[in-house]
Amino acid sequence: MTESVYDKLSNPLAMTVFVITLMLPVAVGLLSWFRTRNQTDFYLGGRSMCPFVVALSAVASGRSSWLVLGLSGIAYIIGISAIWAIIGYILVEAWQFIYLGRKLRSETQNLESITFLDYFESKYSDTSGMLRLTGVIIIGVFMTAYVAAQFNAGAKSLSTALDLSLPASLVFSGLLVLTYMIMGGFTAVAYNDVIRAIIMLIGLIVLPITALIKIGGWGVFSEMIHVLEPAYLDPYSIGLGALVGFVGIGLGSPGQPHIVVRYMSIKNPRLLVRSGIYGTLWNILLGLGAIGIGLTGRILIPDMDNLPGKDPEMIYLALSSEYFSPAFYGLLVGGIFAAILSTADSQLLVVASTFSRDLYEKIICRHKIIHERRNMMVSRLVLLISGIVAAIMAYYAQEMVFWLVLFAWAGLGAAFGPALIMSLFWKGTTKLGILTGMISGTLITIGWRLWMKESTGIYELIPGFFLSMILIYLVSKFANSKNNQMSD
Repeated sequence: MTESVYDKLSNPLAMTVFVITLMLPVAVGLLSWFRTRNQTDFYLGGRSMCPFVVALSAVASGRSSWLVLGLSGIAYIIGISAIWAIIGYILVEAWQFIYLGRKLRSETQNLESITFLDYFESKYSDTSGMLRLTGVIIIGVFMTAYVAAQFNAGAKSLSTALDLSLPASLVFSGLLVLTYMIMGGFTAVAYNDVIRAIIMLIGLIVLPITALIKIGGWGVFSEMIHVLEPAYLDPYSIGLGALVGFVGIGLGSPGQPHIVVRYMSIKNPRLLVRSGIYGTLWNILLGLGAIGIGLTGRILIPDMDNLPGKDPEMIYLALSSEYFSPAFYGLLVGGIFAAILSTADSQLLVVASTFSRDLYEKIICRHKIIHERRNMMVSRLVLLISGIVAAIMAYYAQEMVFWLVLFAWAGLGAAFGPALIMSLFWKGTTKLGILTGMISGTLITIGWRLWMKESTGIYELIPGFFLSMILIYLVSKFANSKNNQMSD
C-alpha cells in the first residue's frame, strides 16, 4: 500500500497540483508582507479580520492533524463511538464564538492587549509580572509538545506521499511554514487557514462518500461491519471513562491561545455570531467526514498491516490514493499536508508572541523603550528559532499524534480555560485566583496523566479543568474576604 500511495503522487499531473498547493501559502505570505507593519498586525492581523476568515481560521487551527489523521485513525480502530470525540468541542466552540469571543474581543481592545498574557496582566494590574511569567512557562511546556506533534504528523504524511525520510520531510515542512510566517505573520496564517479549511472540507466529504459508494451503499456497509465486528456501529461500545473523556475534549477549547486569538482579531465583536454559524457548520462536516473515512476504511482495508507503515492514522492517504484521480489526489494530499501545518503555524505564532513580547519585551526589557522595528525583528527571529526547535523535537515524538495532541490540549485547556472563563464572567475573580488556576491546572493535568489516567480511564483534562476552576473560585473568595477585612 505504501508503494501505491507514492506511485500515485509520482504521476506528473498529481505532483504538479501537489507542489502548487504547497507553494500557495508562500504566495499568500508574500502578499501579507506589505500589510504587516507592527506587532498588532503581526500577531492579530491589525484586528481587521472578517467573520468568514475568523471562523475558518479558528476551525483549521484547532483541528488539522488531530482530525485528519488522528480521528480517522481512531474511528478505524474503535468505530462509530469515535463520534463522542467531536460532540464536546463542537458545542463548546459554538458557545465560544458567540459569548466568550465577543467579551474577550471587546476587553482586549479596551486594554490594548495583543497576546493572551497581555490580557491577564492588564486585567488584574499585575505589576509583579507573575501572571505573565507563569503563562510563558506553561505555554513553553505544552505548546512545544503540541507543535512537535503537528510537525511529526506533517512529516509522516509527506514522507508517506513522497517516499522521503522523516528528517528530510521535517526540514521541508519547517522551511515551508517559516517562510510565509516570517513574511506575513497572523494575516498570512489566517488566510492560508481559509484555503486549507476549504480543501479539508472537500476531501473529508468527497472521500467517505466515494468509499461508501465503492462498498455498495450503507446497507452493504452495515452488513459487512456486523460480520467483521458487531460492536463497531455501537456508539456506547467504549467504556464510560473513555466516553466522558472524549466528550470532555471540548473543555480544552477556551484555553487554547492559538484558537482564542482568532476572536481577538475580528474587526467587530458583534460579527462573531456570524463566525459562530460558519465555524459550527464546518466543525460538524469535518468531524463527521473524518469518522466516515475511518469507518469505510475498515471495510475497504480491513487488515491494518496493509496500511502505510501499518499505521491506522494513514487511512486517509491510503483511501485517497486508491479512489481519486491523480490531479484530485495531488490537490487533497497537498491540502491535507498544509492543513496539518495550519495548526503548527498558529501555535508557532503563539510561541513567538510569548517569548518575543511576553518574555523579552514585557519581562526582560520591561523598563526599556524598544523601537517597533526592533520588536518586529525579534518576533521574526524568535519565530525562526522556535520552528527549528519544534522540528528537532518532532523527530523524537514517538507517540501517536492523537494522544500527544490530547495531552498538550489538556494542559493548555486546564491551565488557561478556567482562568479565561472566570476572568470574563465573574467579577469576583482575583489575580491570586488566576495564578492559582494556571498552576493547579498544569500540575493536576500532568499528575493525573502520570498516576491516575490508567487506573481511572478519565482524560486528564476533565479533573484538571474543574479542579482549576474550583480553586480559582475559592482562592478569589478568600482573597476578597481578606481584603474586605483589611479595609474594615
